[in-house]
Amino acid sequence: MGTLSVWKFESPQGAENALGLLTRLQKEQLIRIQDAAYVSWPEGRKKPKTKELGKLTGAGALGGSFWGFLFGLIFFIPLLGMAVGAAMGALAGSMRHGGIDEDFIREVQRQVTPGTSALFVVTSEVVADRVLEPFKETGATLITTNLSAEQETRLREAFAESEETQRA
Repeated sequence: MGTLSVWKFESPQGAENALGLLTRLQKEQLIRIQDAAYVSWPEGRKKPKTKELGKLTGAGALGGSFWGFLFGLIFFIPLLGMAVGAAMGALAGSMRHGGIDEDFIREVQRQVTPGTSALFVVTSEVVADRVLEPFKETGATLITTNLSAEQETRLREAFAESEETQRA
């Protein structure tokens, strides 16, 4: 089972600053990162900047289509490189079946606003008490949704298919 966690920070630099902590926790084998990305939203900007963190993950990462679509849903960022029409509908359905529902989207929208940042991490094998405490010390707020193994597999398959279609 994997978990999509969103850590919200009260400054535009907070998520990027927490990357060192996330890397350290992974090296200490307290968390296994399957995929990660962050958004930074400086005051006065209409939309946040986004960045995938492929360097923290190995094979099996969900990939750019997943993050592009998720951030598009949350922050209304144009979906660069994504096919439109039926593919969009299929991906939206996969997100819902993957445990990322409208309540999750609305909660992230409500909390991640100009002047903040957020770290999005898909994890497994987490030693929760040893991971939660260091993040709390950064002043981060945790929003999370659990994904079952079946839901995670569906998401991986849906986004792998989407990326293969884009390359063709």
